[in-house]
Amino acid sequence: MAESDNSAALTALLDLLDLEQIEENIFRGTSRPSLVPRVFGGQVAAQALVAAGRTVPGDRTAHSLHSYFLRTGDPGAPIVYTVDRIRDGRSFTTRRVVAVQHGQPIFHLSASFQVDEEGLDHQIPMPDAPDPETLPTAAEALPAYRELFRDPGTVERLLEARGAVDLRYATTPPWGSIGEPVEPRSQVWFRTAGKLDSADPLLHTCLATYVSDMTLLDSVLLAHGRGGWAVGDVVGASLDHAMWFHRPLRADEWLLYDQDSPTSHGGRGLGQARIWTRDGRLAVTVIQEGVVRVPRA
Repeated sequence: MAESDNSAALTALLDLLDLEQIEENIFRGTSRPSLVPRVFGGQVAAQALVAAGRTVPGDRTAHSLHSYFLRTGDPGAPIVYTVDRIRDGRSFTTRRVVAVQHGQPIFHLSASFQVDEEGLDHQIPMPDAPDPETLPTAAEALPAYRELFRDPGTVERLLEARGAVDLRYATTPPWGSIGEPVEPRSQVWFRTAGKLDSADPLLHTCLATYVSDMTLLDSVLLAHGRGGWAVGDVVGASLDHAMWFHRPLRADEWLLYDQDSPTSHGGRGLGQARIWTRDGRLAVTVIQEGVVRVPRA
């Protein structure tokens, strides 16, 4: 995609996260194209966090979310987000959000927000990773894998679906090691495809939430030499998603997404990850379980 296309895609994503408020605790959002004919999980999680954050005092930022994907979302229909103001304490605020389409809940999120406080501070060291500028862009790397995908149009659809994000693999993607099980670990660098005018912590947190669902189960596939949904040697979907926001981040600056999978069993795979700022601060911890099934003959 050209730079102007990426700029338009980022503008569209920001519009997507700017939910329409239709009642005091009720918001409405739309969807954007996805690689598969359903609402992208990262989108509904990010929109639900936007809805929750819009009801929280401005001196509090999100520190955790826990969510479940209940039903497949319809990308052609609006999504209504209803916020339940569970608790407003002196330090913490808790919100519950239910996303509804066609009269049925498709997603459930609980999020907690906290006032800024001083406290004990430590973290593990940031893992080694190549500099993001030395890595090929998606537009440069994806065409080399075109023949592996079931549909020759997958490359263009992937580039369109991820056009708002500059996402670069630091390790081999699952479709690059088909048939060869490797260490279940994956690294990508990401940032928005353009600078953001806003310094609103909620926006940057929600953008990180959006991206966090793009590659988290890659490490499960790597452990079994599977290429993924686009290749067609597995089928699956996200089941639940949890995030802990430790330190501030900017989504328009390079972030390292270091991911691994400790286990898969029973048609489910577990991915866990950490998001690091480029200067080595641990910003986010992410855990997700998803359905990962081998298609029947």
